[in-house]
Amino acid sequence: MNYRNFKGTQIAEVGLGTWQLGTADWGHVNETEALNILKAYIDAGGNFIDTADVYGMGVSEAVIGKFLKTVSAPVYVATKLGRRRDGENGWPQNFTYDVMKRQVEGSLKNLGISQLFLEQLHCIPTEEMRGGQVFDHLRKLQQEGLIKYFGASVETVEEALICMEQEGLASLQIIFNLFRQHVADEMFAKAKEKNIALIVRVPLASGLLTGKFNENTSFSKSDHRNFNANGEAFNAGETFSGIDFKEGISFTNKIKTMLPDDRTAEWAIRWILDHPEVTTVIPGASKVSHVDLNVQASALPPLSEDTHQRLRKLYDQEIYNKIRGHF
Repeated sequence: MNYRNFKGTQIAEVGLGTWQLGTADWGHVNETEALNILKAYIDAGGNFIDTADVYGMGVSEAVIGKFLKTVSAPVYVATKLGRRRDGENGWPQNFTYDVMKRQVEGSLKNLGISQLFLEQLHCIPTEEMRGGQVFDHLRKLQQEGLIKYFGASVETVEEALICMEQEGLASLQIIFNLFRQHVADEMFAKAKEKNIALIVRVPLASGLLTGKFNENTSFSKSDHRNFNANGEAFNAGETFSGIDFKEGISFTNKIKTMLPDDRTAEWAIRWILDHPEVTTVIPGASKVSHVDLNVQASALPPLSEDTHQRLRKLYDQEIYNKIRGHF
């Protein structure tokens, strides 16, 4: 595993996303398997785990908290707030300091720790980001010692640029992959200039870029790849990066022909890591074998310039205009 700098801390360039461990929106992952996934990641040299309070309404955070009690090496956990529906005190009505503090305290309790390494706004409404008060609340929570750093997970380049104007912003979590290449053109240079870490989610387009799906692949009723395939429940970009499933299979098959060998998922992650502005990429896992596959990307050599150019040409000519949802 290779590591990159996050505000003076060396974190794994391949992190672990844990939406799957919430046992919701991806089908069920039992606690034993979840703990095995976390152990496999740490054993592979990983040290950066991303979660959210809404993943299973605390289930993901709680299983991570249980796991943290079994390890002595430093593990840096990032979580997110802002999408919980707690009566009148949740999404999308209420982003007061008191509500945000309760959500932070809830995450601390679930994780069994006294300070969050990184707290992130969880794709909250654009107008809330633009208003800026939520960032004042995060700065206050930071001053109180409840969080070490704060950042934002965003849906669009516009939101990323809005957040970058906020003093003290440590990180941005973005959708960036072979189906979302233009993001690098529009914001990477500014993030580098401002020393803002970039955390890349949806690196494999909800599994499409593993190359393992075909037109007959189906998903369980509780899997967002079933119920949100067209953005019915939340932004389509979070599912298949906003690409129609069957079109995505076709694009992936074309991408395969441009890669050095048949390790499609590993090369798709390697492509992201070839961008030095990226701090870490956070593929998820519902099996230990997924962890083993994901972390291998860190050991691969960079793709050739010719390969990058061919992949970008395919994106510009065929993929970009097919993206749906907010981006």
